[in-house]
Amino acid sequence: MSDVAYQTQYRQEFIAGFEQKKSLLLDTVTTEAVIKGNQAVFLVADSGSAVAQTRGVNGRIPARADNETQNTCVLQEWHDLVRKTGFNIFASQGNQRAMMQDTSMGVINRKADNLITTQLETATVTVGAAGTIPNVSLFMNSLVKLGNASVPWDSNMTMLSQPSFLAYMMQAPEFANAQYVDLRPYAGQDPNWRDKPQAYRWMNTLVIAHPNLAGKGTNAEHSYLYHKTALGCAMNTGGIESEVGYDREDAYSWARTTVFAGAKVLQTAGIVEVIHDGSNYA
Repeated sequence: MSDVAYQTQYRQEFIAGFEQKKSLLLDTVTTEAVIKGNQAVFLVADSGSAVAQTRGVNGRIPARADNETQNTCVLQEWHDLVRKTGFNIFASQGNQRAMMQDTSMGVINRKADNLITTQLETATVTVGAAGTIPNVSLFMNSLVKLGNASVPWDSNMTMLSQPSFLAYMMQAPEFANAQYVDLRPYAGQDPNWRDKPQAYRWMNTLVIAHPNLAGKGTNAEHSYLYHKTALGCAMNTGGIESEVGYDREDAYSWARTTVFAGAKVLQTAGIVEVIHDGSNYA
């Protein structure tokens, strides 16, 4: 007969697995709330590179028209539905209902980012190449491309980077220089800073490392430098809808998250695709 009776302890609070749960990009693009309909039209207007004119010999000032471009963003419905039987919830470890809500919200937030990154991949202006090691010069090259296209260097610039790109940049003296930096993600002034995705603001550009960009882990990773007005994202006015429920007839619980959304490139000149090598850190 054994003189011990071992007991197994199961932690009831579940631990979230590693995956992107929050949207990192919605604040970096131009958003529009759609009241009703499946399309949102973003109007981009400029002078068409017009130059100032002097008065004509007839005494009249030459008139011109503005250059106006309407960009149509088509919304689609996106859902994630999780369903578990009453017995599975009863017999399983952890708060299964909260788990369903948490994972379902993560799926939809990733979809929102995916709509934006899919549009970024259509960029026509590129710098770097496969095998290029990320460095400050590559960033500056991208900035010059935007500057040559008259894109304003203001507080609406975002560097959406592969984790490897950020890792290389963090080793550059310029990236840590206080004269360039006005947001330090590890400073910790906010007591809740540990529960938020971290970002830098360097050279008046928001720098965000994203885990789901094209080419991740290869010698031809894709990162992007872009202006907020270069992309539009439209959503239904209610935003992301999160619903939970219980079906008494068949005894199962469900959690559904839904969004009606779409994204569209508005100005191709405002996006630079940066191709670089991240394989050494894969």
